[in-house]
Amino acid sequence: MAFNIAPHELNDYLAAGEFGIEKESLRINESGNLSHTPHPFKGDEHIDRDFCENQVEIITGVHSSVKGVADELYSLQKEVTGKLLTLPTGKEYLWAFSNPPYVNGEEDIPVASFEGRLKGKEIYRNYLAGKYGKKKMLFSGIHVNFSLSEDFLKSKYPKDAGISFDEYKNSLYLELAEKVTKYSWLIVYLTAASPLFDSSYYECGISGSSVLSKYASPRCSEEGYWNNFVPYFDFTSLKTYADSIQSYIDSGQLRAASELYYPIRLKAKGDNSLENLVSGGVSHIELRMFDLNPLSPIGIDVRDLDFINVLLLYLLTTNKEPFGFAEQAVSIRNMKRAALYDESKIIIERGWYDCVSVNRAARTVLTDIKKAFVFAGKKVADTVDYQLEKVIDPLKRYAKIVSNEYGNGYVAKGIELSKRYSRQLNGKGEQ
Repeated sequence: MAFNIAPHELNDYLAAGEFGIEKESLRINESGNLSHTPHPFKGDEHIDRDFCENQVEIITGVHSSVKGVADELYSLQKEVTGKLLTLPTGKEYLWAFSNPPYVNGEEDIPVASFEGRLKGKEIYRNYLAGKYGKKKMLFSGIHVNFSLSEDFLKSKYPKDAGISFDEYKNSLYLELAEKVTKYSWLIVYLTAASPLFDSSYYECGISGSSVLSKYASPRCSEEGYWNNFVPYFDFTSLKTYADSIQSYIDSGQLRAASELYYPIRLKAKGDNSLENLVSGGVSHIELRMFDLNPLSPIGIDVRDLDFINVLLLYLLTTNKEPFGFAEQAVSIRNMKRAALYDESKIIIERGWYDCVSVNRAARTVLTDIKKAFVFAGKKVADTVDYQLEKVIDPLKRYAKIVSNEYGNGYVAKGIELSKRYSRQLNGKGEQ
């Protein structure tokens, strides 16, 4: 169900995107150790916890522009960092990196604590800790939520298509989920920003030494956030898609749909359950493969958000291709490879007997996007060119910049960076 978009319509489609962000960050104290104080934002729907009690999750509302969601993220980050500077137990900061700072063993990682009717969340997190280990849960990142506005979709809904509007919308998002999964390698390659660890992550009690990982994004690599099996989904309909996930729950491989660690999720409004997804339909698609970018005070570069808008629209204009078990398995292999630090070792499978370097594969896709948007204006061209610069000169990849700037003294320099961002956001220092 690819869109047939005329050149003069492209800007309308670009303007129809809606965005939300969920950003995870670890709280640290003055010395760079993980905080052990209670979550100080209880009751705030925009500031929650993820796995750890000290893992702040900032949740924006839905915005009709990239600028709008970035502005709210900035405002919420300012609120969080401002309060952390005034805690009665001492100043705290948001760690600017996806990989943790000092880790003094698994006992140093406090599972998020919940009470009353929310106690099940704590029980679930303890289950995850036992199954996957606490250290992996320290990886923090950003989830980008995307949708096309309901009014816009209704204006494009083909009334003679022989399907209801809800079926049309669900089909569109199912197809987009296939395509984004297929190209998840490109997003990881262009945004990976986490090549460094402290030595304490690997050996308890041995801290203060920087370790360069073989991954630009460990959380997206083969050693990152994945289940103990490679899932397969039936994208024929929303019901068959949900049934695919349910089959893993029924077999005991998953405890709940939320345990599915996959780069893409289809989400409904309200309760995050398969039942609600099928009955309520898809409201948005969630992209889960973004590292925190320590080169930005809000953890993500707005130019990358602009590119995601362009990429998703581009994918909606491309022809639908087979996406069975083999194609899905290839997509996940490509994504894991794209997380490597050494781009010379990244090979992208584009089809049977068609394997190319990530550099060549990325150039091809980005060049095609530029051609597709040739009439869309200078902003789109600049957005794509910014990504092309990282491909043309690999030293401009975020992971390489982070390695060069923070490789000698990862935690010590990271503490200073986190403090500087806190001062900057709250008008207490350099801008």
